[in-house]
This record gives sequence, structure tokens and C-alpha cells, in this order.
Amino acid sequence: QVQLVESGGGLVQAGGSLRLSCTASGRTFSSYPMGWFRQAPGKERELVATISWSGASTYYADSVKGRFTISRDNAKNTVYLQMNSLKPEDTAVYYCAAGRSSGGFTPQRLYQYDYWGQGTQVTVSS
Repeated sequence: QVQLVESGGGLVQAGGSLRLSCTASGRTFSSYPMGWFRQAPGKERELVATISWSGASTYYADSVKGRFTISRDNAKNTVYLQMNSLKPEDTAVYYCAAGRSSGGFTPQRLYQYDYWGQGTQVTVSS
């Protein structure tokens, strides 16, 4: 059984920064792509960023490109999301997810992920 535990959420003013972490256990972490998603109240869960198993490839939603950075440390079984220049519209519950299939790609659809963390709240005040 794969477990994903997120941390690092909180309340921050607009323009501020936060770094989210997600630590995985129960599977060979380094073989699978990882993703960060978010869900705001009344909205569907949406992709934020993904990273391939090696970290060589990344993908970002247009809304966060240039402000957020996804990275991973396979030795620590951890994926990170550095969020800079935060905006009130970034307010959401953020989830990390593990890719369903191993490989060097960056999956962008929810169904391509089979394990999810419990989520961490990020609130950006104006």
C-alpha cells in the first residue's frame, strides 16, 4: 500500500511563498512520475505540476508557470512544490499524487494517478 503525506501548507499573504512537501512510502518511489493537483471550493480538481521519475521532465499548468517549481529527491522519497508570488486565486487544497505507470513521462490527467495524499490547505490572503 502506497502512502503519501503532504506538509507545508498554511496561510500566506499575496506575493508570499510556501514550499509543499510530499513523502511517499510503500512503492519504489523513484520509478514513478509524481504530480501536484489542487482543488478550490466548488471547483474540480486541477493539475498544477508534474515531474518524471528522474526529475528531468516537468510540466506546469499555465496558471502557475514561472511562479511554481516542482522537484523531487528520490533518496528521500519526497517531491516538492515551491510556490512563489502567490495569488489569492491559488487558494485551494493541494494534493500530491503518484503516477499509475512507471516511466519517464509527465502524466497530466487525474486517471493517470492511482495514489493520493490527504491534501494540505493553502490560503492566500489579499
